[in-house]
Amino acid sequence: MGNAKKTWLVCNAASGSNDDEAVAELVSALDNAGMPPARRIRFPDESAPSPEQLDAQGVDLLVVFGGDGTTHTVVTTAYGWDGALLVLPGGTMNLLSKRLHGDVPAAQIVDRLAKGNARRVRPRVIRSRHGEGLTGVLAGPGAIWNEVREAMRSSNILEVVTTTREAIAHSTRAPKVVCEGVDCGRKEGYAAITVNPHDTGLEVKGYYAETLGDFAGQGIALLNRNYRDGPHDQLGMHETIRLVCPEGEPMGLLIDGEPFDGGAEDQFTLANCEVDLLATADAR
Repeated sequence: MGNAKKTWLVCNAASGSNDDEAVAELVSALDNAGMPPARRIRFPDESAPSPEQLDAQGVDLLVVFGGDGTTHTVVTTAYGWDGALLVLPGGTMNLLSKRLHGDVPAAQIVDRLAKGNARRVRPRVIRSRHGEGLTGVLAGPGAIWNEVREAMRSSNILEVVTTTREAIAHSTRAPKVVCEGVDCGRKEGYAAITVNPHDTGLEVKGYYAETLGDFAGQGIALLNRNYRDGPHDQLGMHETIRLVCPEGEPMGLLIDGEPFDGGAEDQFTLANCEVDLLATADAR
């Protein structure tokens, strides 16, 4: 891939580490590696390219430099394309990039690619009626913490305080979510259940809280998508999992960190990504 005939770059200026200077550094790294971007797509003002557009323009390599939400859209829009897609860390959490490359900067990943230290992979993903989850799903009232994250992005202190108070109250009082059809976890359910794809199955965890401090601490963990930091139960590995709100109310739902309209129940299944991604995690 270091000799790709044509490269396109998708970037999102609203992502966490994607300012003009960072994009300029990335373009310089791609130029030096012999992969100068023939076109730069500024998402979301410009749409993610379809397989038909990429084929029509003879694109071999599509590079995405944005957060998990941008990456989700670019990768799933490219489903069915025969080229290769390079995911680079241009957001806040960069979970898919870390899965493919480890926790390393974009320039280092480009250097690995230029040296031929990359392989095409189709990692396992989560499939549901809402679409694909490339990194993970969170279901339950804890999904409201996404509103706190959005308030923090806007740097509105009053809104952050208000949404944080509302998030703690909602996480405490709103109907919980349970796993249905499998013997996993607390009968009373959880404030949040996370589902993450691995080669061996869907890893499911249930997050609970028993004190106000637990709820605040869990909220911070959910806010940072660092789920390991909250009190939780391991709910096993599954090929398919169905999550249900026993009270029949729609569940809060985040897929790859972005909000979706969950139902009173939703099913999630292990599946394969339908486009080749480049991985360099084992390169040195």
